[in-house]
Amino acid sequence: MDSQSVLSIFDTKASSFLETANKVFSFQVTNNPVYKQWCGLLNMQTAPIVSLQQVPYLPVSFFKTHKVATTLFEPEYVFESSGTTQTVNSKHLVKDISLYRKSFMQAFDLFYGNISDWCIIGLLPAYLERKGSSLVMMVDEMIRQSGHSQSGFYLYEHEKLAATLQQLEVAGQQTLLIGVTFALLDFAENHPMPLNHTIIMETGGMKGKRKEQTRNEVHDMLKKSFGLQAIHSEYGMTELLSQAYSKGNGRFVCPPWMKVLVRDEEDPLQVKETGRGVLNVIDLANVFSCSFLALEDVGTVYEDGSFEVHGRLDHSDIRGCSLLVL
Repeated sequence: MDSQSVLSIFDTKASSFLETANKVFSFQVTNNPVYKQWCGLLNMQTAPIVSLQQVPYLPVSFFKTHKVATTLFEPEYVFESSGTTQTVNSKHLVKDISLYRKSFMQAFDLFYGNISDWCIIGLLPAYLERKGSSLVMMVDEMIRQSGHSQSGFYLYEHEKLAATLQQLEVAGQQTLLIGVTFALLDFAENHPMPLNHTIIMETGGMKGKRKEQTRNEVHDMLKKSFGLQAIHSEYGMTELLSQAYSKGNGRFVCPPWMKVLVRDEEDPLQVKETGRGVLNVIDLANVFSCSFLALEDVGTVYEDGSFEVHGRLDHSDIRGCSLLVL
């Protein structure tokens, strides 16, 4: 695929998703040795694909054990998942980091509007203390693009963060506070305050810092501490270059170049566009890795394409950024 074809992925509409997915599938099954071998084992190497249920979905765990790359290239960046000393971390080899930037910035504009209207605050202490975090890169770019003088990262300076939020509230500034769950809970316990112009977005993950809680429990605590009607959530991972967002109703919505399906837990080749099962994802932005992935999250996909996440498969590794079990 040439550069123009790659960029056209972000112009994908619902009516053309299958057509674009076919182009990406043909490109990857030809130029990605790991995916080609996987498709061969399933005897599904031919294009065009007739339906998204027919696509071979590569187990996301392959990012831990294989070099998942489409075409030969020296990666511009390598994203690495968080985890414990007992786990093997995923590595996502990124050929062109501008694709990732375009994906998250265009998605933000789609769901939240012009980034220059926002003050962006990142409360991501554990992620800032390690290398290779795609989440940190995303928030760092959002901070830069916002252009607001008070946009920035916070480690453990909760007093300073509280003072900054109070100043922004007085100014009536539209603000996004995006944070890892344990850090947001710590901040909420020590600095409750009414927030009328601030959205809180949690990215999941306790990282062993606190007792695991359900998402509903976490959201209830945050809503109570800050007088909010809803807590937003981001659904992303090392192996994806796109994110889905929830504005507080428990359902995540994908950008147009990303789609979630479900597979049967007992028969992974049985894939449906709606219903409950284990999640599969198509992320067309993953054009130089693999766009068709079988995840390890259990969830429900609805008729409108939105989805909920209920937890993780019992056998899957616990990752620092894993979603909370409902």
